[in-house]
Amino acid sequence: MKKKYLWLLAISGVLVALDQLTKAYVHTHFHLGESVIVIPNFFNFTYVRNFGAAFGFLAESHPSFRELFFLSMPPIALVIILGILRGVKDSDTRQIIALSSIFGGAIGNYIDRLRFRYVIDFLDFHLYNRWSWPAFNIADMAIVGGVGLLLLLMFLEKKKMKEEGAT
Repeated sequence: MKKKYLWLLAISGVLVALDQLTKAYVHTHFHLGESVIVIPNFFNFTYVRNFGAAFGFLAESHPSFRELFFLSMPPIALVIILGILRGVKDSDTRQIIALSSIFGGAIGNYIDRLRFRYVIDFLDFHLYNRWSWPAFNIADMAIVGGVGLLLLLMFLEKKKMKEEGAT
């Protein structure tokens, strides 16, 4: 098996396990809406059920549409990621890590969708309970981190190509 697929299995496996363990803890030890202060006026663990996507996107849409959308899109995204990974060189570790993070995060949230028809979120950042960021989870962090790394790599590659073209 190629090195990049071993990386994919290892990284996404660790992320899925960590994501599911933390969600299982929150789901079994917290009541819906319960919040525990971790850092006063900044960070709580708060049990939230997200029926939508990022920032609750599509949470208020018709349940039939929402379920069809959220149960069909992750497998499509996973196939696309595998297709992209296929074209990545084994030596391009940063891109492999980024794609593996997105892959693992997508699987983590997809497991919730299959089990509950919603995603368990619990990381709750806010400033003095006035300004708050929507609650999220480990899978969300993996997806955002992976996408952020891919964007950075694309930016750096474009910059490198510009510099090479100028010389």
